[in-house]
Amino acid sequence: MSNVAPEPLEPVTEDWERALVVVAHPDDVEFGAAAAVARWTDQGKTVVYCMVTSGEAGIDAMAPEEARRVRIAEEIESARLVGVDTVELLGLPDGVLELGVPLRRVIAEQIRKHRPDVVITGNFRETWGGSTPNQADHIAVGRATLHAAQDAGNRWIYPEQLVGQPGGDDGLEPWGDVRQVWAAGSPDARHGVDTTATFDRGVASLEAHRAYIDGLGWENFDAAEFLEGMSRPTGSRLGVVHATTFEVFTLAFGE
Repeated sequence: MSNVAPEPLEPVTEDWERALVVVAHPDDVEFGAAAAVARWTDQGKTVVYCMVTSGEAGIDAMAPEEARRVRIAEEIESARLVGVDTVELLGLPDGVLELGVPLRRVIAEQIRKHRPDVVITGNFRETWGGSTPNQADHIAVGRATLHAAQDAGNRWIYPEQLVGQPGGDDGLEPWGDVRQVWAAGSPDARHGVDTTATFDRGVASLEAHRAYIDGLGWENFDAAEFLEGMSRPTGSRLGVVHATTFEVFTLAFGE
């Protein structure tokens, strides 16, 4: 076993007002980052969630249409518990997302619509830091989100979304003011945020996904214990009790 201490984390910047969280599935935010969202909404910041799929393929014993209804309801409630009022539902097919222009396009549209300072997504590295592979949907959405944040500022990319352009019925404008994209839970994270004061709300937000958790067969699942397994080691790297990690990408627009 290595005796090398984990690298300390640098606090993320919090001098922003609006964030857009883009993830593949209902529950992706709650498995680690919801307590951070609660911290920011408590500060008066506006946070909007965007679910790319409805998670309809996530419960083996439940038909997709029923799972879609249940998981959307759970996500709306879990968002409410951490102060998020707006949950965008894109409805793309669960489990078979592909990185490419169509996915970048719909995410860029959300960025142009909500005009965030910071865009947050999930880990899109190949693994979680060990030998367990990440899900393909997570990788596709995270990478597409990073590039969509660049796309959104260029009026010549997806011009059909923009006011004054042919087909520009959405009345949107380019949005090139995304400062950073943050990937929560990345094994390459070098930044973190203190979630000590809002940890319990993060737990409650995860517990709101009870049908999904039960559908996985996790009869003895303890949300607090699970989240502590990540938040306490992370907190020690930030000098606090609980924390969440983020890999930070700073954007520079232009060719």
